[in-house]
Amino acid sequence: MESQLKEDIPVHEEFILCGGSETQVLKCGPWTNLFDDQSANRPKLLIFVLPGNPGFPTFYVPFAKALYSLTNRCFPVWIISHAGHAMAPKDKKILTTSEDPNAQEITDIYGLSGQVEHKLAFLRTHVPKEMKLVLIGHSLGCYISLEMLKRTPELPLILPTSEPKK
Repeated sequence: MESQLKEDIPVHEEFILCGGSETQVLKCGPWTNLFDDQSANRPKLLIFVLPGNPGFPTFYVPFAKALYSLTNRCFPVWIISHAGHAMAPKDKKILTTSEDPNAQEITDIYGLSGQVEHKLAFLRTHVPKEMKLVLIGHSLGCYISLEMLKRTPELPLILPTSEPKK
């Protein structure tokens, strides 16, 4: 039963040019473009997963599907690759965002600082400012998440807490 539930959860794969680097994004749930959906059905929160090293999003798909299922399919779960860790197959189109500062190259995109800027550039381009974020980082992804918060404290972030149950 549980595996059947996870099988019918849609996962959309995109390759985008972000900061001058091909980037793989896996989007769990029906929302592929948060800007196009202006209806009341647009989610108010995005769960954003930053992988460890190496940054292969496909490793996190079972986790994303489980998380999406556990949130009653109310919030999209997106997983982003690290810059330089994924290349689009020859038959896949690489999406670009015109008229956005994100389209310019990031200095030292493959270094730690550049990886942080890479994720911030993606969020600025693909996630509405008013949307709340839950950042989930694994290993290096956790470090990048913390650095993102230092550089942009205005991110509408929700920090999960684990309080003792009474």
